[in-house]
Order: sequence, then structure tokens, then C-alpha cells
Amino acid sequence: MKKTLLFVCAFFLILMVHAQTIQVNSPDGKIVLNVQLVQGKPVYTLAYKGKTVIEESTLGFKIKDMPDFGNAFTISNSEKSTVNENWNPAWGEVKTITNNYNQLSLTLTDNATKPHTLRIVFRVFNEGLGFRYEFPEQANLNHIIVEDELTSFNLTADHKIWWIPGDFDTNEYAYYTSKISEVAKMAQKRDGNIFTATPIEGAFVQTPLMIKSADGIYMNIHEAALINYPCMDLKFDETTFNASSTLAPDAIGNKAYLRAPFHTPWRTINVSDDARTILASKMILNLNEPSKIDNTDYIKPMKYVGIWLEMHLGISTWDYSGSQSASDSGGDGKTTKKTKHGATTENTKKYIDFAAANGFGGVLVEGWNTGWEDWFGKWKEDVFDFVTPYPDYDVKGLNQYARSKGVSIITHHETSGSVTNYERYMDTAYRQMNAYGSVALKSGYVGKIIPRGEYHDGQWMVNHYNRAISKAADYHIMVVAHEPVRPTGIHRTYPNFMAAEAARGQEFNFWSEGNPPEHETILPFTRIMGGPMDYTPGIFKIKKSHYIPDAKEQVHTTLCKQLALYVTLYSPVQMVTDLPENYLAKQDAFQFIKDVATDWDDTKILLAEPGDYIATARKAKGTSNWFIGGITDENAREMTIDFSFLEKGKKYEITIYKDAPNASWDGNPEAYVIEKQTVTSKTKLKIKLASGGGFAISAFPKK
Repeated sequence: MKKTLLFVCAFFLILMVHAQTIQVNSPDGKIVLNVQLVQGKPVYTLAYKGKTVIEESTLGFKIKDMPDFGNAFTISNSEKSTVNENWNPAWGEVKTITNNYNQLSLTLTDNATKPHTLRIVFRVFNEGLGFRYEFPEQANLNHIIVEDELTSFNLTADHKIWWIPGDFDTNEYAYYTSKISEVAKMAQKRDGNIFTATPIEGAFVQTPLMIKSADGIYMNIHEAALINYPCMDLKFDETTFNASSTLAPDAIGNKAYLRAPFHTPWRTINVSDDARTILASKMILNLNEPSKIDNTDYIKPMKYVGIWLEMHLGISTWDYSGSQSASDSGGDGKTTKKTKHGATTENTKKYIDFAAANGFGGVLVEGWNTGWEDWFGKWKEDVFDFVTPYPDYDVKGLNQYARSKGVSIITHHETSGSVTNYERYMDTAYRQMNAYGSVALKSGYVGKIIPRGEYHDGQWMVNHYNRAISKAADYHIMVVAHEPVRPTGIHRTYPNFMAAEAARGQEFNFWSEGNPPEHETILPFTRIMGGPMDYTPGIFKIKKSHYIPDAKEQVHTTLCKQLALYVTLYSPVQMVTDLPENYLAKQDAFQFIKDVATDWDDTKILLAEPGDYIATARKAKGTSNWFIGGITDENAREMTIDFSFLEKGKKYEITIYKDAPNASWDGNPEAYVIEKQTVTSKTKLKIKLASGGGFAISAFPKK
């Protein structure tokens, strides 16, 4: 009888362990995470203010040649902890960041003949959830090959989402706005102007993914601290609305090669009923490791000009022979005309003088080095050596000239996708930058990747991007990367990683159907969730017909929206993109670009709705000066700006740069009005925005 009773008690104890639900709340109690084992498999749910936002969703892995991995897990240990701390970034949107979360560390052991241990760590913030997998050092698990990650995000309904199609080679799609159930059908229409694309057919989307439920709950799914692991896309089941992780494979189809001890990137879910809270979140940054750079004195936010736009306009070319302007070269590499080389000594001096005269810190020079004639559209390994200039470019003398004017040359390294070649030359190229005094680098990854068969978003390339940033830090070089994997907050760990493109930039306006007016109202909710973007704002000549009479291409904004982007699209390095003569012709509007800061003590998201509008206020680092930017989509609208963020009891003189009454992005995009007035923290100001328009405000304390 006793044996029977003991057996029954043990049986029910096992059932209780397997059915046990472990709950963790956010510090403010609004977000509730529940984790449990269901038939030996870990699952989680997430609720916000009493509403389920993520239904029961799977966790785990499929490991190659380990069919018994993860079978019938039991919970072998469970630990909870709380962290509440502050830290100061080297640069950023705010001076001080609070890192406050409740953590659950769950250790699981499977019932394999030789058991395996997996730890899952959950951190619940007031802004959302982050979780990652950890493989502890153990006897039965050493080298592993990931066949699939089984993470899912089981959404509760057919939500509205803002997304770009799944692709392991490019992020340069225009955004779609749709229901989840419409993804596969809408993704069939893809932009043919993207040079390197590897679309995933079906209901696949990239992260960051922005979501809104019918009852007004906003969510964002992304990842943090992407290191030694492939990038994650999501595959939707369009009937159940479950999104499952899809990892970029390598050349032979494997996802990741790991060795214990190891941990994955964090999977992140931001959630709020206020869109402004999504934009203000620092959760992804907090999930990254602290800075590995002890001396950050060389890391300086800046505005910069450059020899870049003129190639996209067809005014000049990257290559010495005069055949590689973006305007005249199609995806097949064929050209329609020959024009002059842009990166000459004479032309570069003109940009250096313009930067120095207007207080800008850098001059980007593209097309300065040999090799541009023979790479576009070719899968060629040995293209550039990154150190040899064309005959008409005095690399040493120009760096000296720039330094004498208080300006730095931003060196350009276009890898052409031949990353094996760049790896061979990186140290040599960085040493030359040090020798000549160039402190900043723009790298590019246009083209199919070499090693052949690797993707831009695979583990091999993720390791390369991080290695390049780390190596640049050894040489005290700041990095802006174009065509890389999308950022995941790694700039906390390496603050010399200033910004990236990794999305559809402004250049698409000059040789394609362009970026629709809603594009810039979506980017902060998607791409910029992971880190600053080098979007290249500041275009004053909106229509390409200014240069080519019969051209139809144009920027899909007003001039004042271009000013506002310096505030709404965050980056510590902002390009002053247009040609110098176009700024000199509109000195009054140009004044805002000269005044606006790039590093901030505080940021307030005043108004926000994804795909519709954003208004942001930022306080310049070490000053009492504020800058405000507001933008809209294709719809004209009126915004009311509440100045309660200003210091109480002080008066501020503001300059308002706004769309003229007859302005619109498509009809009269360059029409603007400039007004001045005095405001206090009690002021509420109504401003009208044109279709595709915006406004910018500078606010300086009155003496």
C-alpha cells in the first residue's frame, strides 16, 4: 500500500513539474510573461494590461545529427532576479539610459540517452520582452550545427503590419502595409531596381516587424546583440497568424555552427498601447553588452557632405574612365553615356571648403580608388585594394588639406561583395587611414557575396561585419556601413559603429520609382528600432528634372520634410546630401541644417502613428537648445506641438521652417515659409503639414 501511495505521489509530482507555469512580470506590472513545458516542450505566452498579445508559442532547436536533442525536457533549475541600473552611452538620443527588468533563467534537461542541457533566459522590461538561448559547457554537447531554430511568435489575430519581404541579401524594399493574411500575395510584387536580392517565396517578412492590433496594441518583433549567428526572418502562417523564426543559411544549407558555451542573440518583442513608447524604447540597446571600447574620445558625431549625390544624378561617375554613374548604369552594368570622374583633387577641395565654411565635420569621397571600371554586375573576387588612388586624386594631400580646415576625409571602402578580398586588405587600408588622418569610414557591400553562396545575412557575414567594426576600433576609426545586415543595438558594445544603411535609402528616389511619402514615417518603427540609419537627408532640389529636363524621378517629400528628417530619423552622423550650390541658393532654409545637432541629452516623442506621422523633439548635447521635427505621409494634416518639454520659466526664440500653403510633395515641393516667435513651456502651437510634408523648429533660450 505504501509503495502504491509513493508511486501515485511521485506520478502527480512529475505531472505538476511538467505543467508548472512560471510567471514573470515587468517592473511596472503591465506585461506578464508565462513560461511552461507542454509535453516536454518549452512554450511561452505574453500579456499586456490583461490582454494576451502572444498566444502559446514554441521555443527550442533542431540540431543536425542529434535527433534526440530536446526530447521531453524537464525543468532542472529556475532562477529569478531583478536589475535596475543607469548607464551613459558615448553618444545617443538621451544622456542616461535606465536598464530595468525582471529576469527568469530556466535550465532545461532532456531525456536523451546522454542528456543535454539548454538554458533560456527571459528579461521582462516595461517596454517588452527579450529572451535568448544559452548552451552551457557540458559533457554531451560541444560542437553543434543548427538545423533550425524553433522560436515562434503566435499572434492573436490578423493584425495590421508594416513589413518588407523576406530576403537574405537585401533590406532595400519599400514597405508594405497590410494584414498578415495578405503577405504572400503582396510579396509577389518586388522592386526590380534592387541590385542584389534573394527573395524568399511565400509569407516571409523581415524584422524589425511593426504590428498593430484592432484594439490599439502596438508590437515590434526584432532581435538584439546579433553576434556569431545568422539574421532572423519570420515565416507567417496566414491562417493561424503564427510567425516562426527563419534563419539565413550558409552555402550548404546549414544555419549556424556553434561551440558550447554559447548564447544566441536576444529575440525581442516591444509592446505598448502608445506608439510613442515603441519609438522611445531602449530595450534593444539594454540587451547588448556594455562598450568594449575604453577610450571613446575619437568617436565624434558629425554632419558631413560628400561626393556621392552627383553620381546618382549622373553629373559625375565613380570610375576614372567615366562610365559608372548610378543614373547611367543599369543592373546589367551597361552604360548610356560617358561623363567626368567625380573624386578629383579639385572637386574634393571644393567640398572640403564648403564643409569648413559651414561647420561640418566630414567629407565623404566615393570613387577615389582604382577598380571601379570592372566590377559592377560581375561576381569578381579581386576588384579593389582600398589603398591605391586614381591619378587625379591626391589622397595624402587632400587629407592634409582637410585637417588644416578642421575637417576629416571619410574614406570609402566599397567591397563589391567580395568580402574575402576585403578581409585580406583591411589592416593595410586602416593603417593608411591612420597615416593620413582619416578618422571615419563608409563601407559598402553591393553585390553577391564572396565566399560564393554566402548571404549578406548569414552567420559568416555577421561575423565579418562585427570583425570589421572591432578591427576599426583598434585603429580608432568610426564606421558607417551600407548594405550590411540590419543593426541590432551592437553600437552599445562598439560605439565606433555610428550608423548603417540596411534599408531603402534616399538614393532610390533618383533612379527608380522612389520612396513613397509614408516611407520616412515607417522607418523609425522598423529599421531604426535596431540602430541609427544613414538615410542621407537634406535634399533641396526635389525633382531630377532640374538636372535632366525630361526626367520623371523625384524625392517624394517637400523641402521642409527634408529638414525635419534630421530630427525624426536618428543618426549621430547625418549627411548634408545635396550639392553645395543648391544650399547656397536657399541660405535661409539651409540655416536649420547648419544649426541642428547630431548628439543629444534628451529626446521626446511628441506624436506618432506608424505609416502616418511622427513629431520628435531633441535637446542638443550640453546645451539648452531644442530641435523639433514633424513629418507626415501622403496626407496633409495639422499637428499641435506642446512645448511643455521646455524648461519652465524660460522664454525661447523659435524659428519655424514649414510648408507653404500651396506646397505638396508632388506639385510644389520646394515652397516653404520661415517664421519666428517667442514660446514658453506653456505654449501650444498648431502647424499645417502639406501632403508629403513636414516642419522643423529650432528653439534657443532668449538671453
